[in-house]
Amino acid sequence: MLRPMTAAVSNAAVSVSPALSRPERMVSLDAFRGATMALMVLVNTPGDYAHVYAPLEHAQWNGWTPTDLVFPSFMWIIGVAMTMVLARRLAAGMPKSRIFPQACRRALILYILGLAVYVYPRFDLSTQRLLGVLQRIAVCYLIVTAICLTTSLRGQIIWIVSLLSGYWLLMTLVPVPGYGAGRLDVEGNFAHYVDRIVLGAHNYASTKTWDPEGIVSTLPAIATVLFGVMAGHILRSERPLARKVLWLLTVGAALLVAGQICNIWLPINKKLWTTSFSLFMAGLDFVVFATMLWIVDIRGYKRFTRPLVIMGMNAITVYMASELLDQAFNAIHIHSGEQLVTLHAWLGARFGAVASPYNASLLFAIAYTFLMYLLAYLMYRRAWFLRV
Repeated sequence: MLRPMTAAVSNAAVSVSPALSRPERMVSLDAFRGATMALMVLVNTPGDYAHVYAPLEHAQWNGWTPTDLVFPSFMWIIGVAMTMVLARRLAAGMPKSRIFPQACRRALILYILGLAVYVYPRFDLSTQRLLGVLQRIAVCYLIVTAICLTTSLRGQIIWIVSLLSGYWLLMTLVPVPGYGAGRLDVEGNFAHYVDRIVLGAHNYASTKTWDPEGIVSTLPAIATVLFGVMAGHILRSERPLARKVLWLLTVGAALLVAGQICNIWLPINKKLWTTSFSLFMAGLDFVVFATMLWIVDIRGYKRFTRPLVIMGMNAITVYMASELLDQAFNAIHIHSGEQLVTLHAWLGARFGAVASPYNASLLFAIAYTFLMYLLAYLMYRRAWFLRV
């Protein structure tokens, strides 16, 4: 549903839209959301998938690149926004018995939107991907809402520790038939085994037998959202803003160190969303956001962040549009000389006339990202915001 800005903000859900009422809103949080969205579009839509600069690709398996920061940052931001929204609604006297059904409705809508991304354009329900980006957001959002409504800060910390340690134990101690316990390679890990058995043909099309947003790896992803909740608690505290920045930096540094230590035994791996990955990426989010908070909300450099804020204020719309349009580009075939190529490949080749293959691919991605920004800008000018 599209509503004017004031209505959308006052009723904002924990989707990826602005969470704070206008007097409380931190521009830095909006800018962080927008920067994450822009990077997501940039890395998801190169002009030529065979010519992509390494930092703009996911790590093949263990390790990380800047691209691997995108999804956990979305999850972390959801946790921050959720803390603000829930606190405001509870302070206004809204009963928990009303808040949770609303969360269920929003999670269901997000999940259905996620299904729509993967069913298009073939509409083959026999191989319909059941999990994915929006599906994971929906599941984690709903579970973390339940946790936040039923626990205090201490209980939420216990949940984080339990989820991360429990996942570690599952991945290292539970034997996989034919492989044994403790295997963390592509084929032999426990998460892959569960996805293959439970999801079957409904796994990610590129892997067919496992899903990077799979069942078991959702456990540490829930912890990622809860790390955002921790940041939200810091932001809601009575400390001066400069002191909040210091706390965010301190927590972020501690998580970065913890992630690197855990990396010794359980490697940082986005596709498995390992415990070390959850810790390390949350640490980066704390540090990056603290830096933006200091620059934007303390130093007052807000003008240059306006494009990022606009990009982030309709993030669900931008995500859906970017995914569906790119799939359409890859589904439509046209003749190029004597060859039949996808529209995506044909458009990408236009940039090849003015740049090297890698730079042409990057130019296409930049142009596509700018196109999505124009969509967000037009909606912003008309005060249209998608509210889930």
